[in-house]
Amino acid sequence: MDSKITAIRAQTKNPNRVNIFIDGDYGFSLAKIVAAWLKVGQTLDQEQIDRLQKEDALEKAFQRAVHFISYRPRSISEVEKKLSDAGYERDVIQKIIKRLMDDQILGDENFADQWIENRLSTSPRGRRALVYELRKKGIDEKIIEESLSGIENESSLALKAARKYAGRLASYPYAIFKNKLLGFLARRGFRYGDIVNIVSQVWNELKNTT
Repeated sequence: MDSKITAIRAQTKNPNRVNIFIDGDYGFSLAKIVAAWLKVGQTLDQEQIDRLQKEDALEKAFQRAVHFISYRPRSISEVEKKLSDAGYERDVIQKIIKRLMDDQILGDENFADQWIENRLSTSPRGRRALVYELRKKGIDEKIIEESLSGIENESSLALKAARKYAGRLASYPYAIFKNKLLGFLARRGFRYGDIVNIVSQVWNELKNTT
């Protein structure tokens, strides 16, 4: 039996959703974008109602993903895990990921480029550390290699990181300064061969300016 839409009312707490009244009583709620083609007086059969509610569930999942991405760039793997943890089925997650990628909201190539750019500008680290971090984010090896292909000389990055950190060690004698700075640079993923000479260089720079 068909049901008639008798009212469509925006929700007070969430204006992006509307309440659909069927035959005078509250029936269900929908995202505005899902309900855009509905109008008062229109009749719906159960199959149409089921389809609307399924589309609404997809829209909710999409908006959850967009909200998650809004805080900072995310990898595909991170978004998949977020939706999975929220209880969404695999087929729903795949549809949301495709829509996000089609809308250019999500993409591992762009994510990897942004991750590397941010790291190198705010917290320089070596190639090994960057590879490790991106692997943890679920980024494909080929994408990682392509994103790292334009990275500047690691010695320059190590020097930049060392200079940024050295001020904290200025009060230590050279032996302690050396051990602490070597440890810091090693944890940042720089190779020993790239950092061993940098320590004495930065020490000399530091002492010449104090």
